[in-house]
Amino acid sequence: MKISVIIPTLNEAGGILPCLHSVKKQPGEVELVVVDGGSVDGTVETVRPHARVIHSERSRAVQMNSGARASTGEVLLFLHGDSCLPPRAFPLLEEALADPRIVVGTFRLIFNAERFLLRFIAFFSHFKFRYFHYGDQGVFVRRRVFEQLNGFSEIPFMEDVDFLKRLHRIGRVALLDQPITTSARRFLERGIIRQQLTNVFLVILYLLGARPENRKKWYEGPGEGGGSDRRTPALDTLNAQTPELNHERMNRSKQRG
Repeated sequence: MKISVIIPTLNEAGGILPCLHSVKKQPGEVELVVVDGGSVDGTVETVRPHARVIHSERSRAVQMNSGARASTGEVLLFLHGDSCLPPRAFPLLEEALADPRIVVGTFRLIFNAERFLLRFIAFFSHFKFRYFHYGDQGVFVRRRVFEQLNGFSEIPFMEDVDFLKRLHRIGRVALLDQPITTSARRFLERGIIRQQLTNVFLVILYLLGARPENRKKWYEGPGEGGGSDRRTPALDTLNAQTPELNHERMNRSKQRG
């Protein structure tokens, strides 16, 4: 079973290598496609030795659809550039798709920062309730089903929620028992409680039919303008450096003691 991993990027140079390495370490046949939306920080140059790079209009949904069209795998796995796969993600994925009733699936979630509230938020990814699952957990889907649905709706925001909602109508959804590790950057920047309340509010707005443009403005906050693609370099590298940073903190604590 050939799996095409599609990663949309925009200014991800500071943190994308751990993501790419987590894909390249997987057993089996893999095609790695990075779809760049106009990065100006060297993302393309960073990625090119590791993956096929194509270019697209800046929009996560458009980028992922472009990557799907350019890929050849029987299964499409959409992955964010600040998320890392668990070591045996592909065997688990293939095992789930051995059941013909399964059309789509996601992984559980953990964050790359040790905070009680983040662990609590991630705990809800153990449940199959559709509004507990988002694109940062990785979304895999059979190509024929993806094409049947005409891919992601090319809306400015929450294309992952819209996609999973449509897939629920045509088949079963798998929830794999291993977690993807994703960046806690936005939670740490904006405050964990504030960001989670914003996320809940946005899902409510989605269910009430609010326009995608308005939901995106709420998510970005005043002055950001870059949506989920805004990057803070010091925190971008957290995904790669978390074990080392924790080790350094422990050493400092011992020295102070």
